[in-house]
Amino acid sequence: MKVIVDTSVWSLAFRRQKPAEDRWVSSLRKLVQQGQVVMLGPVRQEVLSGIRHQHQFEKLREILSAFPDLELSTKDFELAAQLCNRCIAKGVQAAHTDFLIAAAAKNRGYSVLSTDKDFENIAKIIPVRRHAVR
Repeated sequence: MKVIVDTSVWSLAFRRQKPAEDRWVSSLRKLVQQGQVVMLGPVRQEVLSGIRHQHQFEKLREILSAFPDLELSTKDFELAAQLCNRCIAKGVQAAHTDFLIAAAAKNRGYSVLSTDKDFENIAKIIPVRRHAVR
């Protein structure tokens, strides 16, 4: 099964100082090895944003180029808006990128790998398949 990896996990993977064995990074590594990682353009933008030095930006951009962007459709953006509206009506808020990730995953039957608690909250309102981290 394909897995959309959220910015929170990519950020852990690319930190300079990492814990000896992080279960999120380990899961990402396994997904990469199995060819199951899916990238969204907005996630790529978030991961590449805020990098101070151009050479670091170029190095990270090169690494991420191994993961082509999933082509998003109008259907994805419309579902993201619907999910956002449903969650807000129930008192749950999250970033627009999170709703887009949830919509893209839902439309394709993919799961989501994220450390972000917003996905736990979203999943209480709408079924979003989360990738199990071991």
